[in-house]
Amino acid sequence: MNLEQPVIRISVRSLVEFIMRSGDIDNRIAGADKDSMLLGGKIHRKIQRRMGSDYHAEIGLKFEVPCKGFLLMIEGRADGIIETPEGIVIDEIKGVLKDLNLLKEPVGVHLAQARCYAYIYASQKKLEEIGIQMTYCNMETEEMKRFQSVYSFQELDTWFWELIGKYEKWARYQIQWKGKRNQSIKEIEFPFTYREGQKDLVVSVYRTILRKKKLFIQAPTGVGKTMATVFPAVKAMGEGLGEKLFYLTAKTITRTVAWQAFDTLKEQALRMKVIVLTAKEKICFCEETNCNPDACPYAKGHYDRVNDAVYELITTSDEMSREILKEQARKWQVCPHEMSLDIAEWVDAVICDYNYVFDPNAYLRRFFGEGNKGEYLFLIDEAHNLVERGREMYSAQIYKEDILKIKKLVKDRDEKLARKLNDCNKQLLALKRECDGLQVLDSVSHIYLKLMALMTEMERYLEDCKEEEIRQEVLNLYFSVRTFLNIHDRLDENYLIYSELEDSGRFKLRLFCVNPANCLQEFLDKGNSTIFFSATLLPIHYYKKLLSTSKEDYAIYAESPFDPARRQLILGTDVSTKYTRRGEDMYRRYARYLIQVARTRIGNYIAFFPSYRFMEEVYEVFVDLLKEDQEIEYVMQSQYMSEEAREIFLENFEEDRKHSLMGFCVMGGIFSEGIDLAEDKLIGAIIIGTGLPQVCRERELLKNYFDAHGLRGFDYAYLYPGMNKVLQSAGRVIRTDEDRGVILLLDERFRDGRYQETFPREWKEYALCNVENVEDYLETFWKKWGE
Repeated sequence: MNLEQPVIRISVRSLVEFIMRSGDIDNRIAGADKDSMLLGGKIHRKIQRRMGSDYHAEIGLKFEVPCKGFLLMIEGRADGIIETPEGIVIDEIKGVLKDLNLLKEPVGVHLAQARCYAYIYASQKKLEEIGIQMTYCNMETEEMKRFQSVYSFQELDTWFWELIGKYEKWARYQIQWKGKRNQSIKEIEFPFTYREGQKDLVVSVYRTILRKKKLFIQAPTGVGKTMATVFPAVKAMGEGLGEKLFYLTAKTITRTVAWQAFDTLKEQALRMKVIVLTAKEKICFCEETNCNPDACPYAKGHYDRVNDAVYELITTSDEMSREILKEQARKWQVCPHEMSLDIAEWVDAVICDYNYVFDPNAYLRRFFGEGNKGEYLFLIDEAHNLVERGREMYSAQIYKEDILKIKKLVKDRDEKLARKLNDCNKQLLALKRECDGLQVLDSVSHIYLKLMALMTEMERYLEDCKEEEIRQEVLNLYFSVRTFLNIHDRLDENYLIYSELEDSGRFKLRLFCVNPANCLQEFLDKGNSTIFFSATLLPIHYYKKLLSTSKEDYAIYAESPFDPARRQLILGTDVSTKYTRRGEDMYRRYARYLIQVARTRIGNYIAFFPSYRFMEEVYEVFVDLLKEDQEIEYVMQSQYMSEEAREIFLENFEEDRKHSLMGFCVMGGIFSEGIDLAEDKLIGAIIIGTGLPQVCRERELLKNYFDAHGLRGFDYAYLYPGMNKVLQSAGRVIRTDEDRGVILLLDERFRDGRYQETFPREWKEYALCNVENVEDYLETFWKKWGE
């Protein structure tokens, strides 16, 4: 191999799926991508073990295609190579859930994959002909169906080079673009004067990427975390330390901030293509998101046109804004969401929600599917959110009532499907009878087998069902069962299995991912390096334990650049949100605190509460106490706010006022993180309670699990998640060098050493107060800053 030449690598599977796709998007075909289930791997191994000594399993194959100016490397792994007396046969195994009698010939892309392996092997071994065997195995019954054929080398040679010819222009584009991009990266410099601690952050991120490690960054608001992570990651890409950057966030607003960071670097003539992936529902052209050719004109023939649409855009524009994507999709009559996922393959940076990388039901298979990996760099913003998101992504449940409902719907329509539903219902009924509220279980493999059988029947039924309403109901259950089976294949010591009779009377069987680190690691291993960062990543050992399996991760604490004298931290010692202390007297005391804070200095304040119920109780008393006094205005967050309602709520804090404004919000809600009310838009946050999650059966399971593993179960299940909400809420106050404000922590528990362990370093100085003397502390602080 000529090492001087750049190399473009592509897997056999990716090559054939990309070049050979055609036809419509059709979400009515339930069985799509079934062979990517973990289950498929098990079937492969089982079949391979049964074969004789002439069968060689999992044979890696590579083929170099010399192109002008670069090498194209085609790579893959043949499921089996069989040496028979008649000659060599390539075996391609696919696990499916459909009835094999319905399969009359191999699926086109499956056969194309096998033909690639056959050509590579025949070429390397100088064979004149070679056999191909397509082995389809029903994953429930393990019944097999094989299709066999023999090809001459000449026939495969003509076909293979035609395939390569169609891909060469895409590979050439990659090489040419990368050269332009890397040249432009050399010229860029950090776009601002470094704030205190920011340069150390930049250096730490670069070194971590250089060493292919993971880094946890606890950095207070105002350090400039976004640019301090994006800039060194871009620089590292320019030096060949990464090929693609994934900037992952939990909220829309942080995606906007990331996009702005790249735009700032582009002002220095950086050539970099960046895309923000938008949820399907938000970018869809149709009123109702129904992805099939009968309901959507953009789904019809989508795959016939989408490659041309993508190639035109990436070769004519560096800009990939939502407006440009929609305009291109309209021009080519393709689905804007699916087209943007395709464009993500050809850009340098992808800004998206966590689920595009980690969610087993939604991750981008083109990057993170089985056998895929790349030189990816992961920047994970607001990483504290990933613990609970990870738990949810890797957990699954099935409800007895959902199965019974579908059984009633189909019993007169499909006897075979009704029987399978009845089998599952019986198994769940037996579990329900044993369950006294909640029961932890060792295994549910007997139910897993019944659900496998049910999947096969649902898939058959969905292929023929013409009644759209019933079809949709069956499809919903199908997806729930599929998720349950997928998650069941992940079960290990990081999971708990339990059944629960909910207060509503519904009975569920849940596979609960207690520690998501293993599952997350599986995807992070697909790339080179990961940077986790947040303003609230304390205590760091908690996040390391639940987000990473490595013992060699780095961690840094970025000091706050702000003058601590501009913030007054006060702990109220005469109040508590404990259930045993709640009542009229306590609500009144909290309301008095809010009134005194708002009266001491005119300005905007937000009080953050542990729940809507508690907030409403204090709100009523607060309003009652203000009856005689119209000098404080107030506004309350409601439980289900539209995007428009949120904007209206925040606009209250933009107005000039003659009186103070007190906002009533919930900790952990939409206004407790991600909003930016700088300078005088917010001069105080009052944190009511320690933010602990409500005691419930699942939280208690978490507590017991970590206790049993020698860790402080209460802290892992309640205290750390709760204090994260506190720190996030408090972080709304000081946003810039010019800000000044007060933070009141109103709960006696904040004096407890275990809670104070989670305080950031800049909180080491604080005052203790009660409702009678809090005004004295506030007046002293505000006098220092004048009127």
